[in-house]
Amino acid sequence: QVQLVESGGGLVQAGGSLRLSCAASGRTFSSCGMGWFRQAPGKEREFVATIGRSDTNTVYTDSVKGRFTISRDNAKNTVYLQMNSLNPDDTAVYYCAARYGGWSWNSYEYNFWGQGTQVTVSS
Repeated sequence: QVQLVESGGGLVQAGGSLRLSCAASGRTFSSCGMGWFRQAPGKEREFVATIGRSDTNTVYTDSVKGRFTISRDNAKNTVYLQMNSLNPDDTAVYYCAARYGGWSWNSYEYNFWGQGTQVTVSS
């Protein structure tokens, strides 16, 4: 079992930055691929970024490439999402997710989810 707790969300002006953190409980964090997803009001949950069990494999959705960076610290059982050059379209609840195995962009392949953290970008 893996429990995930996100933090770092908030209100930021367009062009600003935020760093989300996701702290995982349990001894199996290093065995898990991790992902960030987001859901805006009235929209379906969408993939943002994913990272493999080490930090060498990362995949991003096109709209965040070059602006967002996913990373992980297995010693701290934590995955991060550094978000730069934010714009109002990035406004959403951001969810951290974990799956046994490697990275994945498919939300249905994730076994564990955090409660989400709100990110609001004002214009």
